[in-house]
This record gives sequence, structure tokens and C-alpha cells, in this order.
Amino acid sequence: MNTPTDWITNLSASAAKALECLDLTSLNDADTEADIARLCQRAQGPHGNVAAVCVWPRLAAFARAHVPASIAVAAVANFPDGSTDIERAVRDTAEIVQAGAQEVDVVLPWRQLLSGDSAGPAQLLQAVRKASAGLRLKVIMETGELRDEAAIALACRISLDCGADFLKTSTGKTATSATPQAARVVLNAIAQDAQLRDRVGFKPSGGIRTVADAAAYLWLTQEILGPQALTPQRFRIGASSVLTDIEALLSGQGGAAPAAAGTY
Repeated sequence: MNTPTDWITNLSASAAKALECLDLTSLNDADTEADIARLCQRAQGPHGNVAAVCVWPRLAAFARAHVPASIAVAAVANFPDGSTDIERAVRDTAEIVQAGAQEVDVVLPWRQLLSGDSAGPAQLLQAVRKASAGLRLKVIMETGELRDEAAIALACRISLDCGADFLKTSTGKTATSATPQAARVVLNAIAQDAQLRDRVGFKPSGGIRTVADAAAYLWLTQEILGPQALTPQRFRIGASSVLTDIEALLSGQGGAAPAAAGTY
């Protein structure tokens, strides 16, 4: 599909691609093994499997035991606040590694970055990168809080320099999550790095409730990184509620209207 309209008018194709690239997520404070068992069951639906399930570190081993090897397990570190506590972030990461998960979604200390300190966030990311050797590292930059394009671009540069495999917009826990405007800044940061543009992936997260929402990010990624980037190795959607709309469309029941900005 070659234009934004193509992705919107062919929502069934957009739904199939979104499903293939979906990180099905449950990050509620009170999540239990029963909740994650239901998540893992949903991850293996009638129209195919999602790319990954994303959970708390304490539930990563349980998730790994309840999905097939073809579905990755991701867990979060330094989440959701993005604190400056390097020991905590490394401890979270070690728990994820020991659980047998494949992916770490770590929150960059964005408040520290806004205060003018870029060295501190880099030190935390470098420590997490070292502790997660061999795993896919997704850095959550909380673009809705950074707001300014220059700050988002700086967060991207720090993350790339520290070995990020994916740049992710948001935790989904703040007022503003993924936006197309922020996505364009992030995608351009990847595209402008000649050594990384064909390897590093992009993950919009938060505020994506419908396939129509997802289609905007599919188009932007294709436009800036090329159609070859639209694989689970290079593109993910961080969401949970969007699966309902994906399944409705793939079942021939029609789709929902795009979500309001800032919702999860």
C-alpha cells in the first residue's frame, strides 16, 4: 500500500499487519497469574498470533511458560516512572533475563533529560544494555512528556548511542502517549543514522485503540523507513485494546473510529 489512504481504506490488510506486529500488553499494578494466563490465551487468537506479550518482570516467567516460542515475551524495567535509579533498572533487567524473556522495555529517565542532564540517562541505558546482552532492548522515551521535538530527537540519539534495538514512544501511563507528530521525529532519527536505519525498529505505544489508529503509524513507518521495516523485527504496536478491533475487522464485522489522543 503506497499512500495513507490505502492503509485506511484497506483496513482488513492493516488489521492483519497490526496483529502480526502487536505487543499485547498487561501492565496493571494488580496483575496476577490469572490475568496473564488470559492475556496469553488472547495472544493466540483465531486469526493468528501476536508478536509478543508485554508484562511486569515478576510475571515474565509465567508468561514464557504460557505462550509458544513463536511469541516473544517482553517485560518492563524502570517502569513507569523512568527514575534515575540505575540499580533498580538493572535489577528489573536481571529478573527479566532470568525469567527467560526475549525483550526488555526500559524507560529512559526523561525528567532527568529535561533538567539538562543527558549523561545520567545514558549511564542508566548503558547499564541496562549491558545487563540485557542478547535480548532485544526497546527504550521508552515518553515523548508526550518531552513534547519539544528537539528533546525527543535528543532522547532518540542517546538511546541509539546506548544500543537500543527499538525506539518506543510511551509508557501509556501519562496524559499524552503516541502521536503521529512524535512518531515522525522518532522515525526520522532512525532514518538519519546510516549505520542503524536498516536495523533499529520503532514502537508506538499508548493511545492506539483501533486499526484506523494503527494505520497511521504503519504508513509513517513505511514512508520513512521503507516497506521492509513493517515486520515484527522492526515495527511493533504497544497496545491491548486494539486487539478487539483487529479481530472484529478480520471477522468481517467492521472497525471502530480512531481513538482520542492520549488514551491507552
